[in-house]
Amino acid sequence: MNTQLIIDYLSSLSVNNNREWYHANKDDYKKANAEFEKLLQTLILTIGKFDSSILHNTPKDLTFKIVRDTRFSHDKSPYNPAFRAHISSKGKLPVPVGYYLMIKPGNHSFLGGGLFADMFKDATAMVRDYISKNGEEWEKIIHQPDFEKFFTVQGTALKNVPAGYEKDHPQANYLKLKSWYLEYPLKDSEVADTERFLEKAAELFQIMKPFNDYLNNALADFQMPAR
Repeated sequence: MNTQLIIDYLSSLSVNNNREWYHANKDDYKKANAEFEKLLQTLILTIGKFDSSILHNTPKDLTFKIVRDTRFSHDKSPYNPAFRAHISSKGKLPVPVGYYLMIKPGNHSFLGGGLFADMFKDATAMVRDYISKNGEEWEKIIHQPDFEKFFTVQGTALKNVPAGYEKDHPQANYLKLKSWYLEYPLKDSEVADTERFLEKAAELFQIMKPFNDYLNNALADFQMPAR
C-alpha cells in the first residue's frame, strides 16, 4: 500500500477544493481511497491480534465521506480533505468506542480513541456514573507509564462538577467532561512511511485498549438514538 499517494491526493484536494477539480480527478480519488482501504484492512488484522471484536469489519464500512454538509457552515468548501475511519466492534458508530484514524495533510493527521460524542447525553451520564464508582480503576489505566507517555485524556469540560456528584470527588476533573478521548498527532512524514506508520498505530492502539474497554464497560447499556 502507498500512504504517500493518499497524502498527495488529499494535498491536491485541499488546494483545489471545488467540485470541478474533484470530478475531473475522480480516478485519483478512487486510487487514493483504495490505498486507504488497504491500510484499514491491514490495521483490522493487526488490531485483531489483541482485540478480536473488530475482525469482522470490512474497510469500506468504516470510512466517512469526504463530502461536507455545508448547509449550516460559514465554510462552503464542498470537501473535507481527509480520510477518516473508526474501527470498533460495531463499525464506525461512535459507541462502542474503538480506534480512530484521520489522515489529513499539513501535519493534521492523528490516531485516536475513546468517546468523542458530546451530543449523546445518555452516554455522558453513563460514563460519569461509572467513573464516579470506579475511580481507582480509571486512575490505574490513565497513569500507566506507556499511556502517559503518549496520551492525555481530552474532552469538552464544564466549569463545575455536574449536579449529583460530589464536588470534591477524587475524579472531579474527569466528571466535568462531556467526552473522554485520546489523540496522538502524526506528521505527514510519519504517515508517508507506511511501515513505520503501521507499527506506530499498532503500538498505540494496543496501549489505548484498556481505556476503550473501560468506557465500553460504562456504555454497555447505551442505545444509539433512532434516526
